[in-house]
Amino acid sequence: MINWIAQHYIEILGAATGLIYLYLEIKEKVWLWPLGIITSAFYIYIFFVSKFYADMSLQVYYLVISIYGWWYWLRGGVKDDEEALPVTRTGKKTALLLVPITVAVFALIAFVLVRFTDSPVPYGDAFTTALSITATWMLTRKLIEMWWLWMVINSVSLGLYIYKELYPTSVLFFFYFAMSIVGYLQWKKSMQRAVLQEEV
Repeated sequence: MINWIAQHYIEILGAATGLIYLYLEIKEKVWLWPLGIITSAFYIYIFFVSKFYADMSLQVYYLVISIYGWWYWLRGGVKDDEEALPVTRTGKKTALLLVPITVAVFALIAFVLVRFTDSPVPYGDAFTTALSITATWMLTRKLIEMWWLWMVINSVSLGLYIYKELYPTSVLFFFYFAMSIVGYLQWKKSMQRAVLQEEV
């Protein structure tokens, strides 16, 4: 009973920090990355207890990629004449690399989950995990198409979490889905403003 109560409150905290993270992501605020580290720490525990092993492993990846994203937004991708990393589109070469890598990651994760774990939804778990790995890397580069991936990820994840009765997390992913649409529109405006400024 005590463990269930602890898990419940940790899940609520994780959902709350996740919503703040999403707001900062939409607004292109670099502080999304340290908050992402905190959110991931909560969800490593939540997903371990719920046996969402691929999602748990994904949170470890988020910890690492958050450090990289934090650095890249501040230093790595910013040119001398830019105040912040601009939103851009995914190039054809990048897309052609990301598709087979994502498929390979999905196949590997699905194999591991089916063969070596008791995950109740191995293919769904592997699918959302593989796409999330790709989308988060795209976020570090501010590639606008990552919002399309998040729309798919969040809608599938919503169904999986309802199935596992993780209701606070389900509410979070409902908002994630809706806000991924808002995020795409916001980033599109940001990209258009940057183009107009270059033309002036």
